[in-house]
Amino acid sequence: QVQLVESGGGLEQAGGSLRLSCAVSGRTFSSYRVGWVRQAPGKEREFVAHINWSSGVTYYADFVKGRFTISRDNAKNTVYLQMNSLKPEDTAVYYCAAAFNGAKYNNWGQGTQVTVSS
Repeated sequence: QVQLVESGGGLEQAGGSLRLSCAVSGRTFSSYRVGWVRQAPGKEREFVAHINWSSGVTYYADFVKGRFTISRDNAKNTVYLQMNSLKPEDTAVYYCAAAFNGAKYNNWGQGTQVTVSS
């Protein structure tokens, strides 16, 4: 079982930046990926980005390419999501999630609220 704890959300103006952190603890595997999924009010959860825990290979949703960057610090067991050029439509609860590569996410954090004002 993997435990995930997010931090770093908050209120930011459009065009600004925020960095989310996800502290990962418990049993992890080299074949794990850790990602960010968000849920806006009244909408379903949508994938944002993920990173392979061992290789560092990343993958992004089209709507964040060029604006968001996912990274990891294996020494600190932490995954980051650097969010630049924020837009009001980025407003959502952002969840950190983990799973074996190729499997659905089955470990979730509690979420952190990101609000972008226009």
